[in-house]
Amino acid sequence: MFADPLFWLALSLFLVAVSVTTVLLMAVPALQELVRVARSAERLLNTLDRELPPTLDTLRRTGSEVTDLTDELQQGVQSAGRLIGQVDEGITSTRQQVKTLNHGSRSLWVGVQAAWRVWTRPSPPKRPRPKKLGHRRSALTEVRPPAPPDNRPRETEGD
Repeated sequence: MFADPLFWLALSLFLVAVSVTTVLLMAVPALQELVRVARSAERLLNTLDRELPPTLDTLRRTGSEVTDLTDELQQGVQSAGRLIGQVDEGITSTRQQVKTLNHGSRSLWVGVQAAWRVWTRPSPPKRPRPKKLGHRRSALTEVRPPAPPDNRPRETEGD
């Protein structure tokens, strides 16, 4: 019996049949799981097919709106830059005018002070004139006393 090749052939076929049956029995749950995954994937693809085109269209419109807003913002920044340049020019011009006004007001103030001093300075004493007697002048020359020195400090234009 063990030497008979037909026995070994039958035993081999029996073992192969048992192995194939075991594999098939084990494959049934895996195949059922595969069917369930396929159905779930089909539902997901249907949902994507319905939802994806409107979402992409919305994204496309949002992108164009962002581009428009970026252009407007860039124009606003350029406008603000021009405005800042104009303000800077105005400040520079105002600063120059203030310097000119300051110099002019200082000059005016120094002039007013000088005029005030001249106006309020006591006039020098008048010397008496000789009486006219109807004859010639004397040969003696008149002697004037020396003028008192002015001890007041001089003011400069920068004060």
